[in-house]
Amino acid sequence: MPRDLIREYLSFLQVEKGLSKNSLESYRRDLARLRAAAEAAGREPHLLGKAELTQFVMSLSREGLAPKSVGRALSAVRGFYRFLLLDGHVKADPTADITRPQGGQKLPRFLSQDEIERLLRAPDTTTTEGVRDRTLFELMYATGLRVSEVVTLPAGNVDVDSGVLYCFGKGSKQRRIPIGRSAISWLLRYEAARRVLLAGREAPQLFVGYLGRPLTRQNVWALLKRAAEKAGIDGVTPHVLRHSFATHLLEHGADTRSVQAMLGHSDLATTQIYTHVTSERIRSVYEKHHPRAKRE
Repeated sequence: MPRDLIREYLSFLQVEKGLSKNSLESYRRDLARLRAAAEAAGREPHLLGKAELTQFVMSLSREGLAPKSVGRALSAVRGFYRFLLLDGHVKADPTADITRPQGGQKLPRFLSQDEIERLLRAPDTTTTEGVRDRTLFELMYATGLRVSEVVTLPAGNVDVDSGVLYCFGKGSKQRRIPIGRSAISWLLRYEAARRVLLAGREAPQLFVGYLGRPLTRQNVWALLKRAAEKAGIDGVTPHVLRHSFATHLLEHGADTRSVQAMLGHSDLATTQIYTHVTSERIRSVYEKHHPRAKRE
C-alpha cells in the first residue's frame, strides 16, 4: 500500500511545526482539494507536474474561491512539495514558478462555429480588398497565428501545394503549421488580388494594402471590427480568432500537445487553459439540454 504523503506532511506540521488546530484544518482542507485533483488525473499527489498543478490552481479560481483563499491553498501546496523535496520524494519543486491568478483566471473568449462562419462571410469578395480580408481571416482561424505573426508573414513562407506555412513566433522559434482546404482555396484566389494591390511593386509580406503597403496590427484590428459589426458579433479581436482556433481543435478531439505546438506555446500549462474552456462549454451544454441536469 502506497504511503499517504499528505497525511505524513500534516503530521509533520502538527508535531514538528506546532501549527494551531485552525491552521492545520486549513492545510487539511486545501490538500484534500489537491488529493481530489490528483485522483481525477489518475496520479498520486507527489507525481503531479507543473502543468497539472497550474491547472489545479486555476481551477480554484474558477470554483469561486477568493484570491486570498487561492493564495492560501497555493501556499499549502508549495509547503507540501517542499516537504517532499527535503524528504527525497521528488527531485525538484514543481510549484517553484507557479503564481496565483490575479483576481481570478478569466477563461478566454472564443466564437462559436456559427459565428466564425458569419465572420468569414462578412467581407465583400467581389472586391480586391474583400478577397484579401476573407483570406486573412481564413488563415488566422486556420492556423491560430498571432496578429503580429500574420502581418509579418512572408509570402514565401506559405506553401499551398504542401498545405503548410512556416512562422517565426516569440523567441524567434520557427513552427510549421498545417493549413486547411478552405484557407488554401482562398490563398489561391488571393494570388490575383495581391498582384492588383501590389500594382507592379514588390513586398515580402503576404498581406498588403494599396500599392503594396504592408498591413499593420491596427489595420487587422480595424478590418476584423468592421467585419464583426457586419456579421452582428461583438468583441471580436485577433486574439479571439486565435482562441477560437485552439478551442475548436480541442472540441473536435485534438490533443493538447499538438495544439501547443501549433500555437507556439513554450509551456503546456498555457495551452491547457483551453481544456478548461471546453470543459466549461460541455458543462453548459449538458445543463442546458439534459432533462435531469437542473435541480428541483
